[in-house]
Amino acid sequence: MVETADVIVIGAGVQGASLAFHLARRGTSVVVVERGSVAAGATGRSSGLVRMHYDLLSDSRCAHASFPWFREWAERVGGDCGFTTTGFVQIVGAAKADLLRANVAEQQSIGIRTEVVTAGRIRELAPSLEVADDELGAYEPDSGYADPSATATGFVRAAREAGARLIQGAEVIAIQTVGGAVRGVATNKGSFSAPVVVNAAGAWAGRVAALAGVTIPVGVWRHDIAYLGAPPSVPIPFPMVIDDVNAMYFRPEGSELVLVGLEDHTEGDGSPDRETDSVEPAFPERVTDRITRRVPGLRDGTFRSAHSGQDGLTPDEHPILGSVGMAGPDGFYLDCGHSGTGFKTSPAIGLAMAELILDGAPRTLDLDPYALERFATGRLLVGEHSYGAIWR
Repeated sequence: MVETADVIVIGAGVQGASLAFHLARRGTSVVVVERGSVAAGATGRSSGLVRMHYDLLSDSRCAHASFPWFREWAERVGGDCGFTTTGFVQIVGAAKADLLRANVAEQQSIGIRTEVVTAGRIRELAPSLEVADDELGAYEPDSGYADPSATATGFVRAAREAGARLIQGAEVIAIQTVGGAVRGVATNKGSFSAPVVVNAAGAWAGRVAALAGVTIPVGVWRHDIAYLGAPPSVPIPFPMVIDDVNAMYFRPEGSELVLVGLEDHTEGDGSPDRETDSVEPAFPERVTDRITRRVPGLRDGTFRSAHSGQDGLTPDEHPILGSVGMAGPDGFYLDCGHSGTGFKTSPAIGLAMAELILDGAPRTLDLDPYALERFATGRLLVGEHSYGAIWR
């Protein structure tokens, strides 16, 4: 027997889970096939930042449209996604001050509650930070972080309550097409038939696309994260920080820990099947040196643990969203290549993708900038007031 559905979603990370939720709540028959378990890939290793500051306005729009979902999770989805308000600060040096001011002005124009703050104000917001007088910040008082696994699990639970089916441990081994259109997928747990298949497979997205005869420029990006124990000299909570000067980000984790990620020396190639329990050997020393430049009090902290995570990385470090168009079969859609920043945008992107699939066009967001064809035509996405590539 081949189970039939309206839509098959490949991948139960937060993006696939959000899409399944939005489809199912509109009465669509959805099957989610996941090679492992919910949030077992990039989502489970996400740092969970929920903020809206980007140097590309379309990214800020995606995050802004998603933000109410995190704040109103219980009413919109049900349960708890672990959203915690800490505030958020993006710190840049003097050379990028004008870029930050321009980005803040654009974000204010679309309704984001954000402002430019001086070094003195940053010190007031986070007294444990060492801030140079010529550094500048963008401050979002309402932002914070959430629990990525709880978010994905919450979307899946609500989708299943609306009729969606989840098949875990189901690796896709073939995407079936007839007459230039998708007809379903075959997995190691059986076959499923549907006229729409969505590739939300994260680090495995390139491999999945190839099963449909589609080539997408999605590599496998690997990133290390550390958890440090905070001493009394670093009181928690403090705002989340993206530190452009030191190429890192950090935030509180609960009441005793600090999560830290570096934005350099990340791997942009390799197998998505690699283990993620370990980090590269020099990482503990590098992350300790880097974070204590900005938070000197953490010299008295403790190094608790570290792990790595993997996601799909595109050449311009932005996602691929929408139909494959002329590049592949009808009914095959992409929701992948999020390049490590897809958690905070998942509610609105899932909604917009559902609108595209069911209505023929999205209303929530303009997805055109993220079309696959941009790579063939050379229209790679670059911020209007770009800070530069994040991971390269």
